[in-house]
Amino acid sequence: MANLQLTGILEKMTGKDKDYRYMATSDLLNELNKDGFKTDADMEIKLTNIILQQLDDVAGDVSGLAVKCLAPLVKKVTDARVAEMTTKLCTKLLNPKDQHRDIASIALKTIIAEVAVPSLAQLILNSLTPQLISGITSQGVTTEIKCEGLDILCEVLHKFGSLIAAGHETLLAALLSQLNSVQASVRKKTVSCVAALASSLSDDLLAKATVEVVQKLRSKGVKPEITRTNIQMIGSLSRAVGYRFGPHLGDTVPVLINYCTSASENDEELREYSLQALESFLLRCPRDISSYCDAILRLALEYLSYDPNFTDNMEEDTDDDTHEEEEDDESANEYTDDEDVSWKVRRAAAKCLAALIVSRPELLSKLYLEACPKIIDRFKEREENVKMDVFNTFIELLRQTGNVTKGQTDMDESSARWLLKQEVPKIVKSINRQLREKSIKTKVGAFSVLKELVVVLPDCLAEHIGSLIPGIEKALNDKSSTSNLKIEALVFTRLVLASHSPPVFHPYIKALSSPVLSAVGERYYKVTAEALRVCGELVRVLRPNIQDYGFDFQPYVHPIYKAIMSRLTNQDQDQEVKECAISCMGLVISTFGDSLRAELPACLPVLVDRMGNEITRLTAVKAFAVIATSPLRIDLACVLEHVIGELTAFLRKANRALRQATLGTLNSLVSAYGDLIGSSAYEVIIVELSTLISDSDLHMTALALELCCTLMADSRSSQSIGLAVRNKVLPQALTLIKSSLLQGQALLALQNFFAALVSSANTSFDTLLDSLLSSAKPTPQSGGIAKQALYSIAQCVAVLCLAAGDQKCSSTVRMLTEILKDDSSSNSAKKHVALLCLGEIGRRKDLIIESFQSPFEEIKSAASYALGNIAVGNLSKYLPFILDQIDNQQKKQYLLLHSLKEVIVRQSVDKAEFQDSSVEKILKLLFNHCESDEEGVRNVVAECLGKIALIEPAKLIPALKVRTTSPAAFTRATVVIAVKYSIVERAEKIDEIIFPEISSFLMLIKDNDRHVRRAAVLALSTFAHNKPNLIKGILPELLPLLYDQTVVKKELIRTVDLGPFKHIVDDGLELRKAAFECVDTLLDSCLDQVNPSSFIVPYLKSGLEDHYDVKMPCHLILSKLADKCPSAVLAVLDSLVDPLQKTINFKPKQDAVKQEVDRNEDMIRSALRAIAALNRISGGDCSLRFKNLMSEIGKSPTLSDKYYSIRNE
Repeated sequence: MANLQLTGILEKMTGKDKDYRYMATSDLLNELNKDGFKTDADMEIKLTNIILQQLDDVAGDVSGLAVKCLAPLVKKVTDARVAEMTTKLCTKLLNPKDQHRDIASIALKTIIAEVAVPSLAQLILNSLTPQLISGITSQGVTTEIKCEGLDILCEVLHKFGSLIAAGHETLLAALLSQLNSVQASVRKKTVSCVAALASSLSDDLLAKATVEVVQKLRSKGVKPEITRTNIQMIGSLSRAVGYRFGPHLGDTVPVLINYCTSASENDEELREYSLQALESFLLRCPRDISSYCDAILRLALEYLSYDPNFTDNMEEDTDDDTHEEEEDDESANEYTDDEDVSWKVRRAAAKCLAALIVSRPELLSKLYLEACPKIIDRFKEREENVKMDVFNTFIELLRQTGNVTKGQTDMDESSARWLLKQEVPKIVKSINRQLREKSIKTKVGAFSVLKELVVVLPDCLAEHIGSLIPGIEKALNDKSSTSNLKIEALVFTRLVLASHSPPVFHPYIKALSSPVLSAVGERYYKVTAEALRVCGELVRVLRPNIQDYGFDFQPYVHPIYKAIMSRLTNQDQDQEVKECAISCMGLVISTFGDSLRAELPACLPVLVDRMGNEITRLTAVKAFAVIATSPLRIDLACVLEHVIGELTAFLRKANRALRQATLGTLNSLVSAYGDLIGSSAYEVIIVELSTLISDSDLHMTALALELCCTLMADSRSSQSIGLAVRNKVLPQALTLIKSSLLQGQALLALQNFFAALVSSANTSFDTLLDSLLSSAKPTPQSGGIAKQALYSIAQCVAVLCLAAGDQKCSSTVRMLTEILKDDSSSNSAKKHVALLCLGEIGRRKDLIIESFQSPFEEIKSAASYALGNIAVGNLSKYLPFILDQIDNQQKKQYLLLHSLKEVIVRQSVDKAEFQDSSVEKILKLLFNHCESDEEGVRNVVAECLGKIALIEPAKLIPALKVRTTSPAAFTRATVVIAVKYSIVERAEKIDEIIFPEISSFLMLIKDNDRHVRRAAVLALSTFAHNKPNLIKGILPELLPLLYDQTVVKKELIRTVDLGPFKHIVDDGLELRKAAFECVDTLLDSCLDQVNPSSFIVPYLKSGLEDHYDVKMPCHLILSKLADKCPSAVLAVLDSLVDPLQKTINFKPKQDAVKQEVDRNEDMIRSALRAIAALNRISGGDCSLRFKNLMSEIGKSPTLSDKYYSIRNE
């Protein structure tokens, strides 16, 4: 039936009437698009012939439809037919007499785009390539035909370049010969073709192509336009093949630099192309270009100001304000010349400089000294597009400074931040001049620079605010200003207000507030929203603290209030504006509420109304939190009841963010206005609260418990509230305490809850204690209690006892001690809890307790924990006892050392001092145990030493340093781990003492014992995380040694014979894993020191092929590098594809256990995360292998599902 229908359609397609033909072709297109379309061999031939015939139809719309038919047709007919069609089309394309060449070209491109099967691609290539090559190279062919042929060839090579490896050589020879063509268009298209071919060429052929092009560049007497093409060719090659071009830089860079400097004065394009090629080298081959960076920097700076036809005689240091009017005229009748294309050279130089900044974080300080003043000077560029590039280059410099110095506060004279700070006055002066220009685009660019500057150096503009205000005013008030300019100006104003101290702005409030308030009334919603955000910052600046009346803010209160109120009451506006108006009004009321008493009855109900609207309720809830915490104690009587009712209802909503904000707001309202809220409202809140307490959301639980404590703490709360808490919240709390996930804020909140509950009305201490202790008993249903849960219970018991007073506390201690004295082995679980409770109580006050011994591991560790904590309660009494026992009791050594560790850790946290004699004793004892055979003992010793070093650094650092040369490897390792424990995030007195000695510890990374090397790597990691500034100086020496630890060492792999089978043990695995994790940390804190290009290949590449434990950190590192140093990753992308591909395609054995299967799943997800990060890099499509990998993921249903779920995380 279908064939009959088709025959009818095909007949109509050849009819005389154009409309008939059009409709028939349209019908055919619909048929072809149907899934069930099938046809026989004869019909195929007819179909393909008729569609090819339709392409030549005189009516353009018919031939256009025929082209559309080709796409589905390719998938519905046999490969031979498709190959036949492409051959015919190609002949048509290369036929000089055929006037339908353009439609043939479109048709061919359509077919090539649709081909997805390699076998069909091969067929097409076999017929197309020879035809196209002869069409391009034969003599006497017109330029037009050559260009069409090259166009098609470029498409073919892009898609299937790797499939015609056998023909690469002939293709390359044919294309390179066309680089000498007389026609510019042919040369240009040939460049694209060679670049498309290059990504799939072998290294030998790539070298051959490069050598040939460089040879032409070196030979004298070549026409300038051919030289230009060859330079373009080099740039395109490096963009196409990335890091593979690295080995040829030695030949090409000097030639390009030479051309740049020796080109004739009017040969601007030659210079432009040379600089573009150098830019591409910097981004694509960062490792091999290192040695030429200085020369390229000099070149780029020289040509940044290259302007041979114009001398800039404008006085540099004229007084800015007096010349304002003149300057405006001057910019209007500036020099212009249509012939002058020197701006292209300046633009290329700016981009080349930007590439240098982005790809070489280690040159940052040098760039500040040499390039920064030059770039600032070029803000005066007269060609607007170039000026934008100069701005962008400077923004890249600022961003790189932000990346490299993240987390650094030191401002020594060689640091990038310090150098930037010195340039601020110059930057501001230059930018102010730009803000007076007429061009909108220039002003937008200038604000972008200022914005980035404030982000990197938050308080750098304090002295320059006055000079910037006129620029901001002008941008906001000027009739010609566009929305874009206003938004940029407002964003900058907001950032400046937020990052400087308020008094800086007080002299300029008048000038600032009126343009900002008029912007609040703008019609375009983005301007309004931004202006409202600025108002919020302005409010903070006007009255930074309530008590201090240093500045008269009264004149501004009502204008700000009115402007915001008009936006707040207006219903028909964008959501962003509504939200900004609500949060801004919240700030205004909480800051100026005392001056707005008359307005509150009008304004507060509007905010309450916004709470009822689903879109704005979250913002309104947060606004009420701000109002409730105001020290002015705003009068909320008119709306309080309504607000509490609404908020209580929100606790039932599914939206997590809303519930979270509601708990916070209720807490603030109850604290401030408890006397106005009835206890019946409290009870309803408690009922709603109780449902939110569970270990599935600990943050929410902590907030709910805090609110509960606030409700109970209210002195007016009646007995019914205590009852409601006992009935509703307590059961939830007792379930929560058994959770092994409980920690941090939620655990603290739970402790406070028990303390509040025991002191609130009619709650008996004994029942509470009983219910807590019984929750520690193992139940038949759930089995034993998690170890973490026992610690939580013990902490709550201790807090409960202390809250109940001394009498209750001592009776509890007696009861717990009785449990310990009981000899029966049946109650070991009870003993365990009792010990932990005693430890927790002991830490909080002085206790007396006998020593103990037990067959159970948990009880031993609990006993050591208890002993340590009790010793903290009374040091002089217990410390000598612990030290004496460690020496005499060999069997209990490990446990007693743990007790000692508890003592030392508590002392270092509380900043307490030990007596000198105790320190001597402790050290002597610890150093004796450095060489213990048990790793557990060594670790505890190291932690003890590290924590004592925090208390007594002057004694310890020299003692530790001496032992770095000890002959015993275990001692050396223990000493380095001790240093690791002594480096904490907060600043300590140990920092300056250890600084000069760091290298003697960290250089043990080249020790011959693997335990010592691993210890040094772990210590380096801790330094990089907590105190990166201390190690900056020695990193250049350490990094190569660290990278060396990531390599698989054959001598550390041994085979263990287990009888029936042999087992391979890799002793170096832990070390490699630690080394990669250390690099991961260094990327966060010391990016400017890590030279990513030398690390990725070979080290990271080998890590990606290593063991499971090593691959995981490597995937993380790769994702980070893709984000922070995309150019270095792009340069070696091809070589990273293989290991990633193997990882995502790995299948565990048939008999693999569940654990192995799960690990492999995690591995695949981790690799896909890295691939997703790589896919975000712009320019990643120049790697054919990576493109293939992405298409492979797309074709596999399981992989693509995982990939998309990861990408959307």
